Amino acid sequence: MPEGDTVHQAAGRLHSALAGHTLTRSDLRVPKLATVDLTGRTVLDVTPRGKHLLTRIEGGLTLHSHLRMDGSWRIYAPGEPWRGGPGHQIRAILGTAERTAVGYRLPVLELLRTADEDKAVGHLGPDLLGPDWDPALALANLLATPERPLGEALLDQRNLAGIGNVYKSELCFLLGVTPWLPVGELPEETAARLPTLAKKLLEANRHQPSRTTTGRPRPGQRLYVYGRASRPCLRCGTSVRVAEQGDGSRSRPTYWCPTCQRGPIS
Repeated sequence: MPEGDTVHQAAGRLHSALAGHTLTRSDLRVPKLATVDLTGRTVLDVTPRGKHLLTRIEGGLTLHSHLRMDGSWRIYAPGEPWRGGPGHQIRAILGTAERTAVGYRLPVLELLRTADEDKAVGHLGPDLLGPDWDPALALANLLATPERPLGEALLDQRNLAGIGNVYKSELCFLLGVTPWLPVGELPEETAARLPTLAKKLLEANRHQPSRTTTGRPRPGQRLYVYGRASRPCLRCGTSVRVAEQGDGSRSRPTYWCPTCQRGPIS
């Protein structure tokens, strides 16, 4: 699932391609929007909010989309072949005279009044890459359920917006605790570091084509633990482990080093 830095990059590409331009093509391929025609309206801006994208359009309208697991927005020049997937996976087309934005496999696509955007994103906690970032509030949100495992709390976008499964695993490693440690058992100094460290990681990658938390550019060394199951920890050499965390559809593979991280395991 795209994380806050990836969504921020997608918003930037969409904004550069569409903002300030009039739509010459509008095709929203979901049943409830099938008759909507936005042609002739100007795109005002494209703003990320956590993992959500808000495309604001002249006339007080906002096209809200969410990428979830494998959705994407692609930008094409006139005459350029569309390569984001087969045609039946296209859910949205927004075209101007110079660029066309094509949304593939978008599980969430809805048209809102801009004044009603809170209906879609009002539940989110402070955005790590947004103007509303508030580290004290983010920490208070996390600590409000002290019995909850840290990894699950970090993925709950109501606490703080923008962290996905990669950053969850990497943050826990850098903090030296397992993702199953109850939030309330975090040492005070560790808890105080958490919001600042999370923001630092996402900000460092917000403009990078390849995400890294280690500062090492070489493939296979960009992340400390995520995706490195059975490979040696880059810090101590112990084999990195992986296990599922969460229930049902919310279950995610979670990576950790049993030597560098203290706390319970699943």
